[in-house]
Amino acid sequence: MQFDFGKIFIVVISVLIMTVAGCRSNPVLNIEDAAVVTGKSQASADEVKNAIMLAGKSLGWVMKPGGAGSILATLNLRKHMAVVDIKYNTKTYSIIYKNSQYLDYDGTNIHGNYNGWVQRLNQAIQVQLSGV
Repeated sequence: MQFDFGKIFIVVISVLIMTVAGCRSNPVLNIEDAAVVTGKSQASADEVKNAIMLAGKSLGWVMKPGGAGSILATLNLRKHMAVVDIKYNTKTYSIIYKNSQYLDYDGTNIHGNYNGWVQRLNQAIQVQLSGV
């Protein structure tokens, strides 16, 4: 049995490239002043809060109400942890990075999975708000 070291080298390099590409970091995604769009003319602050809480819980985020117009949301996946501060009122909401563990945050960039989690949270909030 003969080995084709050229093919083995190409396979090894391809696997390394895919591994590195999957772990690349991206600028932190913050959702700022997204419009509160509901099924009625204007939602109350409690309706907005409840929609945000339901959206986060549906995706596995631990949602803790803070002061007026504020929710602290934490997501734990395997060894990774992300914390965002969600500020809201009857017209807008924002999802802002607060803290993380094992996501290689360097002050600007973070593991690419984080942005996907925030995007899914934002989409879930929009869906919940549309039912208000």
